[in-house]
Amino acid sequence: MGLDIKPGQALRLLHRNAMVQSQHPGSDLTARQTAILLTIYLDPPPHTVRGLAQKLHVAKPVVTRALDSMGRMNLLERQRDPSDLRNVLIRRTVEGSLFVSEMADRLVTEAEALGR
Repeated sequence: MGLDIKPGQALRLLHRNAMVQSQHPGSDLTARQTAILLTIYLDPPPHTVRGLAQKLHVAKPVVTRALDSMGRMNLLERQRDPSDLRNVLIRRTVEGSLFVSEMADRLVTEAEALGR
């Protein structure tokens, strides 16, 4: 199920998504925040600051700042790990699930439009 698009079309798709996302009230995410959010929603849990930092090759404070911002947007939440209270788990939220689902739908729609 490959998508046969040219590099310019791929950039146009990325640009259109960024344009719409930047107009989403209260949820204008940076590229790093988007990468973290999609990791949380696409990869199986559990997710921790340490694990996200390792996966994205950034420092833990970078992840913490991004999580702080996205937490204020209700795109995710933090909760102590009941099996080890030293750990904080990053969890999905309904608002975040809707945001990611809308992003996916928008990308599909835009990708289909490229073929026309």
